[in-house]
Amino acid sequence: MGKRNSQQQGNIHRAFCLSYRLKPGACAVLILLMEPRHLLTLHEHVPKSIMNFKASREPGAPDPTAGASIDDENCWHLDEEQVKEQVKLFLSQGGYYGSGKQLNSMFAKVREMLRMRDSNGARMLTLITEQFMADPRLTLWRQQGTSMTDKCRQLWDELGALWVCIILNPHCKLEEKSCWLQQLQKWSDLDLCPLEDGNYGHELPNITSALPQSASHSPDSLSRPRRTVFTRAIEGRELHWQDSHLQRIISSDIYTAPACQRESERLLFNSQGQPLWLEHVPTACARVDALRSHGYPKEALRLTVAIINTLRLQQQRQLEIYKHQKKELLQRGTTTITNLEGWVGHPLDPIGCLFQTLTEACRLSDDGYLEVSDMNESRIPVYQHVPVAAGCSNSSESYLSLALEVALMGMGQQRVMPEGLYAQDKVCRNEEQLLSQLQELQLDDELVQTLRKQCILLLEGGPFSGLGEVIHRESVPMHTFAKYLFSALLPHDPDLSYKLALRAMRLPVLENSASTGDSSHPHHMVSVVPSRYPRWFTLGHLESQQCELASTMLTAAKGDTLRLQTILEAIQKHIHSSSLIFKLAQDAFKIATPTDSSTDSTLLNVALELGLQVMRMTLSTLNWRRREMVRWLVTCATEVGVRALVSILQSWYTLFTPTEATSIVAATAVSHTTILRLSLDYPQREELASCARTLALQCAMKDPQSCALSALTLCEKDHIAFEAAYQIAIDAAAGGMTHSQLFTIARYMELRGYPLRAFKLASLAMSHLNLAYNQDTHPAINDVLWACALSHSLGKNELAALIPLVVKSVHCATVLSDILRRCTVTAPGLAGIPGRRSSGKLMSTDKAPLRQLLDATINAYINTTHSRLTHISPRHYGEFIEFLSKARETFLLPQDGHLQFAQFIDNLKQIYKGKKKLMLLVRERFG
Repeated sequence: MGKRNSQQQGNIHRAFCLSYRLKPGACAVLILLMEPRHLLTLHEHVPKSIMNFKASREPGAPDPTAGASIDDENCWHLDEEQVKEQVKLFLSQGGYYGSGKQLNSMFAKVREMLRMRDSNGARMLTLITEQFMADPRLTLWRQQGTSMTDKCRQLWDELGALWVCIILNPHCKLEEKSCWLQQLQKWSDLDLCPLEDGNYGHELPNITSALPQSASHSPDSLSRPRRTVFTRAIEGRELHWQDSHLQRIISSDIYTAPACQRESERLLFNSQGQPLWLEHVPTACARVDALRSHGYPKEALRLTVAIINTLRLQQQRQLEIYKHQKKELLQRGTTTITNLEGWVGHPLDPIGCLFQTLTEACRLSDDGYLEVSDMNESRIPVYQHVPVAAGCSNSSESYLSLALEVALMGMGQQRVMPEGLYAQDKVCRNEEQLLSQLQELQLDDELVQTLRKQCILLLEGGPFSGLGEVIHRESVPMHTFAKYLFSALLPHDPDLSYKLALRAMRLPVLENSASTGDSSHPHHMVSVVPSRYPRWFTLGHLESQQCELASTMLTAAKGDTLRLQTILEAIQKHIHSSSLIFKLAQDAFKIATPTDSSTDSTLLNVALELGLQVMRMTLSTLNWRRREMVRWLVTCATEVGVRALVSILQSWYTLFTPTEATSIVAATAVSHTTILRLSLDYPQREELASCARTLALQCAMKDPQSCALSALTLCEKDHIAFEAAYQIAIDAAAGGMTHSQLFTIARYMELRGYPLRAFKLASLAMSHLNLAYNQDTHPAINDVLWACALSHSLGKNELAALIPLVVKSVHCATVLSDILRRCTVTAPGLAGIPGRRSSGKLMSTDKAPLRQLLDATINAYINTTHSRLTHISPRHYGEFIEFLSKARETFLLPQDGHLQFAQFIDNLKQIYKGKKKLMLLVRERFG
């Protein structure tokens, strides 16, 4: 029901008491002094003056806060306009600036008024609802087909739950109830009234055909009746409190089965003679909420105990039914779900209601006395065991152990994932709320006993339990719940806690019904991720909870080889997200290698196994974290030892791409850092290096473009392997290698002292290149200049072999003139190469091989000039004149060059005489 702010309660209480000149606490005393059996029919047994809490007034001026007349049931005056304005203001703030909290505190005020039997509570709720229905955002959301915010949805949920409380008020008059129902129906019939499941009906029908085995229970969303946030309250019109069995349950602690039972009475009690209340569970719990909310805590407690006795009996019967069907269900491996409404995430929060009713009866105040009202929410509550009231044959039971039992029953119930994002989100949120309340309980022997007993029942519970052996494919997962159970049980019963957590690891909606491969070794299978299930909006969150459960188990099992192996297999079988398995691998690695103590080798091996699985899963799919994952795996394998490194090098093709294998894996494995880290001796170093070389050659064969250079680097120290890598590079050069890749390998060859091999690769690279006339800033220019310098340094023959390739590939005049200039200013030949000597003579441009280069350069200048003049604009004239000046330098290299240049200029003046201004500039500079 949500905890109310105690300060606020105090304020309301004081205002109430001042209003009627009562001492604070007098009202509560008045209620508590009354016999419990009279409470339901309070207004029949108590004079109206007392019922209205109109205590005798002191003489004096009229009380301005008194409100209505003496015969009315109103306790204090309600400022209707102020209520309307406040709600309107808070709603206009859209859930920000604490307005959500303010609205929740107004709901708390309504509950406080109900508890004090103030009929203005319903009036105040009506005013709040009117403002909620007038919220302009409703029309907007409806038109746009968008869903409201979560905060807003939660406020509407509380509004709906409060109306259920009002309708179920045990002492309300029929005509009042009828008026409220009429009003609720009017609101509910409006198009813009929010729907119970949080949708606006704009979703497609259930195209995923959820629940194929129980289609009769799952009509698609088109034929489903429209349910608004007020539908539950409207359905409450059929409910009354006149049932004699119900009256006896709530009015007495000693109501048990009569000695001579009539046939009709047999169903009303269990075998111990305790009364049962056989009503739809959420409805029965709504009665409990109504009793609590209207100031009947003892009655609420009695009905709660009857409901729990009923749930226990149902659990027992379901277990018996399952035992008869077990063989057939296990063979079929699938089951139907009979309960269509899960109790966790239900609009009426049945389990939360029962849990709070029971724990409130066990709550201690600061001075050690039991509290009647709610506690301040900021403090962790302290509970003590309060025995279940007389009439219960099992006297050892306490309300606290019942609270734990009912919470476990509710969360362990197998239920189908509901439709729609909001409903699914609510299941997660409700479960987290319940678990946070459970964690406030200090588990003593009695509670541990309850916990163990309920866990065993959940494991044996068949299709009625979410932790049973067989569950429906769309069953709500139990990961978060199991994580709590595992941690709570571990100190007391480790075997049971592991059995339970391992059972909960599954996520059937993602698991293929027919698994392929050797299922006894799931980690040898390449996991295929099934298509993401479209109806499960919270799937990402659920998978991360599954991962949390696995991580909790791994941490707890440190040092236990057998348990770690079992957990590893469960992870490999049930977790389908590579990034989550990678997270688990990293977690395991951290836990296995603490900085302050020795390494846990078993857990470290688990981390490596998980890492290997991630490698296999992401090998053929794009993953932005892949590089990080590969680096991490090598670190992990290094930590495990040399055998692990050898193993990943030998089986690289199942784990890595050729590029990853050469540039990251092998390079790291043979690095100086790794050798030092593992303190490797010579044979071990040699074994690693040999594996790395084999890998390098395999990768170079598979992907020469990306791996040839890495392969050469890795094979440097082994002549035969190096030769093989070089040959792979040469063979690949004719195929798909780019000039850039070939130039890079060629430069590497020169650096390693293989200039002739470098020249051969550079020549091959040149034949792959094409530099257009205007590409004077192309990144390959430096490579071309380097290749020409290399050939020039090797001698005249090599230069003569390269120049035809340059002329064929390079059409950029400035680049060609640069090469020509460099070749004419130095003599060919380079000391240091066997049999080679510098000739000491500078080369002439009039003779081969430079004549061919000179002619090509002049032609390139002529062609470029014409190309530039075709579309030249006046702002580029100056630049063009500079270009011609550079051209003249090349033209003047041969003896007859000045004549050739003059002829060229004359041709330009003739052809482009229309460009008068430009030709004037040409004449000024060149005559």
